[in-house]
Amino acid sequence: MHHGNAYEDEIVGKAYDRHLMGRFLRYVRPYAGLAMVSLALLPLSAAVRLAQPWLLKVAIDGHIVSGRMEGLPLVAAGFFALIVAESLLTFLEAWLLQYLGQRVMFDLRLELFSHVQRLPVPFFDRTPTGSLVTRLTSDVEVLGEMFAAGIITVVGDILFLAGIIGVMLWMNPTLSLVTFSVLPLLVWVAFTFRVRMRTAFREVRARLATLNTFLAETIGGMAIVQLFNRQATERREFTRLNAAYRDANLPVITWDASLYALVEALSSVAVGLIVWYGGGEIARGALTFGALVAFIQYIEKFFGPIRDLSAKYSIMQGAMAALERIFNLLDTGGDTVAILPPAGDVERQVPAGRPVSTIEFQDVWFAYRDKEYVLRDFTLTVRRGETVALVGETGGGKTTVTRLLSRFYDVNRGSIRFDGTDIRELSLDGLRRRIGVVLQEPYLFSGTVAFNISLGDEGAARRVEEAARLVGADRFIRALPNGYDEEVRERGANLSAGERQLISFARAVAFDPEILVLDEATASVDSASERLIQEGLRGLMAGRTSLVVAHRLSTVRDADRIAVIHRGEKVEEGTHRELLAAGGLYSRLYRLQFKDQERT
Repeated sequence: MHHGNAYEDEIVGKAYDRHLMGRFLRYVRPYAGLAMVSLALLPLSAAVRLAQPWLLKVAIDGHIVSGRMEGLPLVAAGFFALIVAESLLTFLEAWLLQYLGQRVMFDLRLELFSHVQRLPVPFFDRTPTGSLVTRLTSDVEVLGEMFAAGIITVVGDILFLAGIIGVMLWMNPTLSLVTFSVLPLLVWVAFTFRVRMRTAFREVRARLATLNTFLAETIGGMAIVQLFNRQATERREFTRLNAAYRDANLPVITWDASLYALVEALSSVAVGLIVWYGGGEIARGALTFGALVAFIQYIEKFFGPIRDLSAKYSIMQGAMAALERIFNLLDTGGDTVAILPPAGDVERQVPAGRPVSTIEFQDVWFAYRDKEYVLRDFTLTVRRGETVALVGETGGGKTTVTRLLSRFYDVNRGSIRFDGTDIRELSLDGLRRRIGVVLQEPYLFSGTVAFNISLGDEGAARRVEEAARLVGADRFIRALPNGYDEEVRERGANLSAGERQLISFARAVAFDPEILVLDEATASVDSASERLIQEGLRGLMAGRTSLVVAHRLSTVRDADRIAVIHRGEKVEEGTHRELLAAGGLYSRLYRLQFKDQERT
């Protein structure tokens, strides 16, 4: 369930347009040719649109008013040709910009996804999934809209507006100055609204991410929601978040509508000024009727892009807010986990092809938060080929040991060493290739059963069926309608918990790890399946170094050694028989479980 503001997404602080756009242009540079072609079309398009009112002036003054109709069809044909040319140029501009936007979005989304894959586990512990999905989908999508009606089209509009001003000043400077008397007010309105719309769009993007986060978690946990009759509670929470998103959009709608209305009003005022002043000029013979019509046409065309400015502001401000969030994610580093290995001697000490002889946890201290240590002065040595079990109460630190070994987290004090080399000096990729992990809650992806075992790895794909036979998964897989080609639904919803766990065992075997980590690996399977798995595990563990976390003490009796962890400290170590004879914590836990099993 959801509590308070746990899923509220951050509203990004102040941004700098020039800085953001400077960074963003790096993604456009590979397609500079397309951008240049788009820019080259802009003056052509502007010229075609500027020529249309001028042809109207020629038609009215040179033919209609004077009654000389012989040249009018030619002028009309020219006007029609300009309309066709404008349509073709508009199509080319739109297609090129959309194509360019899609290419840039593809690259940016790929970089974002690659970056997210490199981030350490602690980042995902504190970052809601919905927020990340929003950044990789809708935030990037907004940038495509920016290309379609943003960056380059704004340049075209500026060029077109400058052309209109030039033509109007050339035709009649005085009438032009009267018409443009509204521009200072228009500029003030535009810049005032820009600041307010930026703030509103930050809020909208943040609230959308919050809503996506809630939906992702609630839909994923719908079975629990229904089992515990929490529909009404979840509906109330969704109503609150949905209302927050709606309310965040209201200022955007208000500023957008206000800007459009003000521009429309100023456009009408400008036309009124033209009619008032231009009518007087016609009466005095200082202005022709055709010139007045051309002026009205030019001013309509002048305010057309400005009327669209509200929509373009919406898109551009949305894009700025999205860029803030995207670059904020890209600037999030994996400081807690080093990835690159040092040059030189590490590979000589632990060559990729030589098995690790000893794994040593030396005086390890670790806390997930501040000084709340989950492990305290933990020391343990695991030798090649040994099976060492970690047992103890829930929350004692057993799983944390396995996470530190895989470097999901790094130790606060002390070290973990492979044959004397600190694992922080090793390549993260090389380290994890040595370790096969089976978790208590297996995770399956959409795809076939075979894919979920091999995860697309060519080497593992060759061992899929052999791995499934080894752990006993082959029996139920072959009973499926399509066998190894059976499609797995999201998170393995069409398989039982035990079947999902068997597939995760087969996955570990297929990757042929040197070190095996089993974290409550048999907790989700029934007794019959567990017996099959135990048989497979004997073959799997042979010759491998294994670290087994277990609550069922009956599953670790055959381990070479058992380490008992209590409140983050190793309090006992020995074989099953030795620990029972010692009469300590392990003995008490074992007898307690044995009595519980007798009662059942």
